[in-house]
Amino acid sequence: MDRILNTSKTIAEENSLINLLKQKDKKGFSLLYENYAPTLYGVVLRIVGNKEVAEDTLQEVFIKIWKHIEQYNATKGTLFTWMLNIARNTSIDKLRSKSYKKMLYDSDIEALQEQISDGNKAEEQTDRIGISELLEHLGQNQKDVIDLIYFEGFTQAEAADVLDIPLGTVKTRIRTAIHSLRKLI
Repeated sequence: MDRILNTSKTIAEENSLINLLKQKDKKGFSLLYENYAPTLYGVVLRIVGNKEVAEDTLQEVFIKIWKHIEQYNATKGTLFTWMLNIARNTSIDKLRSKSYKKMLYDSDIEALQEQISDGNKAEEQTDRIGISELLEHLGQNQKDVIDLIYFEGFTQAEAADVLDIPLGTVKTRIRTAIHSLRKLI
């Protein structure tokens, strides 16, 4: 008996919700979202496989439900089944869309750029560790020039200004330092 009462109560609540939606009542939309968003989100996420895309798609699903509630036919199934079909079809459409494919392509490029950047940082640190030890064998004047140009990113002219020496002297010190480092290596 309780089961029959719960079923009829559920049907009455669903019919009430449908009427609110058909009247474009915002309270009806809020109730719809509160009751069905988590379940529909799970379905969408399982299909698209990306949280951000799933969230966007879920918004599209609720907009479609809101705009097309007049098309819902209770004789063909429950409100939930109708919404589930909208969610599934919208998710599949999203997967097929050019914007989704472009997003996947862009995210692949971003991931590749990150890997390259991380690899360069590790390589720079490794090189810097080895070279720092070798620089200990150079004179202070040569160390200063190498440090400014190779580790700080200064140009030769900027290094000359910072050290307050002629550009030719900077070039000579670099050449001498590189020659000394070659012998050490």
